[in-house]
Amino acid sequence: MTNASQGTASLEAARHTVRTRPNRRHVLGAVAGTSIGSLAGCLETYETVAGSADETEETITIGVLAADPDGDYLGQSIVRSVRLAVDQLNEEDGIGGAPVELAVGDTNGNPLEGRREYQRLVLEEGADVTIGVGTSEVLVELAQDIAEQETVHITAGAATTAITDLVRDQYDQYKYHFRAGPVNEYDLGEAQIDFLQEMAPELGWESIALLAEDYSWSEGSWETFQEQRADLPLDIAVEQRYPPATNDFGAIYDEAEAADIDSVFISTAHTGTDAVLDWAGQRPFGFGGIHVPLQLPTYYEATNGACRYAIGQSSAPLGPDVTPESEALRTAYQDAYGESTPVYTGYFAYDATMVFAQAVEQTSTDGSTVMPEADDLVETLEEIEVAGSSGTIEFHDRDGEYPHDLIYREGDTFYFQWQEQDGEGVQEIIWPEEYATAEYVPPAWL
Repeated sequence: MTNASQGTASLEAARHTVRTRPNRRHVLGAVAGTSIGSLAGCLETYETVAGSADETEETITIGVLAADPDGDYLGQSIVRSVRLAVDQLNEEDGIGGAPVELAVGDTNGNPLEGRREYQRLVLEEGADVTIGVGTSEVLVELAQDIAEQETVHITAGAATTAITDLVRDQYDQYKYHFRAGPVNEYDLGEAQIDFLQEMAPELGWESIALLAEDYSWSEGSWETFQEQRADLPLDIAVEQRYPPATNDFGAIYDEAEAADIDSVFISTAHTGTDAVLDWAGQRPFGFGGIHVPLQLPTYYEATNGACRYAIGQSSAPLGPDVTPESEALRTAYQDAYGESTPVYTGYFAYDATMVFAQAVEQTSTDGSTVMPEADDLVETLEEIEVAGSSGTIEFHDRDGEYPHDLIYREGDTFYFQWQEQDGEGVQEIIWPEEYATAEYVPPAWL
């Protein structure tokens, strides 16, 4: 079998590990709509946004891939944050003296649409790099195109290791993929373990119900729990990977309640709102874990306060200044858009842009162009270490288990709790201790 056919076979296997994303249920759609409704009309039409340089100059084009940037908070944060980075670069003489332009593709969260938009950005818009992709299903679909185009792609949002496996097993073909964040699905599990080992005794958690939506992105963290459960300072009394179509957690919570657990600990990106609504004020246990909707700054209002007391994991600072760039991005975002800060996808997309810019300037060329050859750029990225807005950006070695994935550092992952202050919901950091803004507050009904 040739290398090309091996790659195709491996890619098909990877695709089959990622399930097709179902339509959002009405309640989650309502939450998402409420979250970003006030932002409607704030963004430009998604076309190429260029600098003001003469057309004869070399221009570096950054292609951005995001789902529904007009109507989805995660996609919107990606596009807005890259736009801020591009504006900042152009104010500082571009990249290596070359002006930078932005071209945006709306994946609509759909693998086939994502592939069409990727091809448009690279083949028609002439993107020198692509950044973004918040869903694992879309990222896996792009793997073959990224390899064929030999154009660096830096992921900001998706956690699947399906593409990482391709980089490891067939490096020469798939080496153009890097992940600026979040950490991959296995390291997400490490972050959960680290939190529980340090905080479970303080929270009074002696037993939990371990739950995860049955998507491929959560398989790695689930496997991490199975391997390290003996090291946890608590008992996993209930464990279930539930179907993505689940919209009633009554039976799951009945089992958890019968097991007398202290908290649910969940991993969910697409199905989290029903889990919150069926818990709040009704069940005699806490609620926490990886919960993507819980990270939205407008989620408290969108759920009418149902998320109060819930604990979430975030790869973004959510207030604390992890690096000087954290404050700089947050301030620029508020000044430019007049509201809130980006969610985690925005921090990573901004960092990906800045890492790319620095790598280009550090990679030597023959002097006739600013943009280096892709293979040379890959070598620079493999050695780079940058203090980004989300923390330190450094990639795993090419010969390691997770080549080109973001290296996990405990202090760069945060756990927060929705609390109420003066009648409004606030995301308070409760871990790690050095960044804590408040102490954990038990649910009032317990």
